[in-house]
Amino acid sequence: MGKIDLIDISKSYDKQSHVLDGIDLSINEGEFFVLVGPSGSGKSTLLRMIAGLEEISGGTLQMDSRVVNHLPPKDRNLSMVFQNYALYPHLTVEQNILFGLHAKKVDKKEQQKRLMEAAAMMGLSELLKRKPKELSGGQRQRVALARAVVSEAPLCLMDEPLSNLDAKLRANMRMEIRRLQKRLGLTMVYVTHDQVEAMTMGDRIMVLNDGKVQQVGAPITLYNEPANLFVASFIGSPKMNMGKAFISNGQMVIENTLTLPIDPATLPQIPKNKPFIVGIRAEHITYGTGENQTHEVEIINVEQLGNETLVTFEVGKELWTAKWLGQWMVRVWEKVPVQITAESFNFFDAESGLLMKAKRVEEVIAI
Repeated sequence: MGKIDLIDISKSYDKQSHVLDGIDLSINEGEFFVLVGPSGSGKSTLLRMIAGLEEISGGTLQMDSRVVNHLPPKDRNLSMVFQNYALYPHLTVEQNILFGLHAKKVDKKEQQKRLMEAAAMMGLSELLKRKPKELSGGQRQRVALARAVVSEAPLCLMDEPLSNLDAKLRANMRMEIRRLQKRLGLTMVYVTHDQVEAMTMGDRIMVLNDGKVQQVGAPITLYNEPANLFVASFIGSPKMNMGKAFISNGQMVIENTLTLPIDPATLPQIPKNKPFIVGIRAEHITYGTGENQTHEVEIINVEQLGNETLVTFEVGKELWTAKWLGQWMVRVWEKVPVQITAESFNFFDAESGLLMKAKRVEEVIAI
C-alpha cells in the first residue's frame, strides 16, 4: 500500500468559502511528495484530511484504489509526525516510541525488535530511559520519527516537522529523513512552508496558495518553468527578479528603466502592443567584462555568504538581486558592469500571471 489519489477534494467549514477547492492529485507508491505554500494556503488541512483527522467536505480520497473518506485514522495504515513532536512528557523515550505498538497489542518480542532497530537507526540507543524534558529539540524530533518508523506503516505523513529546529540541525535532519524514506521505501507526504526544504527533499512538489493548486512537478521543473507569477516568486532563493515590460522599436523596456535589444519575431507568444511581466533568476545576471557588459548598475546592498556574493540594485521601483559565485569585493553605491540578455528571461501574462514563455535551459548535466 502507498498510492494515494485525491479526486476533486474540497474542504469548507461554513459551506460557503472553501479552504481547499478542487484538489486533483495522485501520489505514487514510494514517492517523497512535498506540499509547500505560505501560511494559510491549506497544506496542513490537506495532510490532516489524508490522515483522517479532518472531515472531507467534497470529493474522493482513495488509498490503493480503495475509497477511505469515512475511515477513521487507525484504519488507514499510516503514521504521522507532527510539528510539535506530540511526545508524552511522563513517558520515557522507549515508552513513547512503543506507545502505538502497545496500543495495537503487538507481541512484546516484536516490539523490542522494532525498538532496537529504530533506536539504532535514529541514534537513540543511549537515550531510551530518558524523559522528553531531558532531550534536545533534535533528539525529540528523532523520537517522533522513530515512533513513526516502528509502526512499519507504508505511508508516513509529516507536518512541518523541522520548523522548531535551528538551521544546522534542520539541514542534518533533512538528509536523515530523506535517507530514511528511501531505505524503508515509504510513501511520504511532507508539509512545509520552506521552499528550500521542498526543493532539496521532494521527488515532486505541489505548490498551494489560497486553497488552490498552483503547480505540481519535479523541483527543477518548478524552478525552470514556473507555471505562474506566484510559483516564480515562491520557488527559488533569492526569489526571481520581476518587472513590468513592453516591446518598442526592437527594444524590451523593463520598469521604464532597463532596455535590452530583442527580436519580436522570436517571441510569437508575447504581445507586441500591451505590457507583460518578465522574470530573471539572480544567477543569470552576471558580472560584465569587456564586450559582455550590457548595463551598469549601482549597488545598494551586498551580502557576502562566503561561497557566493549577492548584490542588490534598483530597476525602476523594483529591487533586483544578482548572485555571483565566490567572493566579490564590491561596495554599496559602487557602479558595476553587468550582463543581462533577453534570452535569460521568463515571460508572464500581466493579467492572468500565467507563464507565456520560459527561459531556454541551455545546459543540463546528466551523469
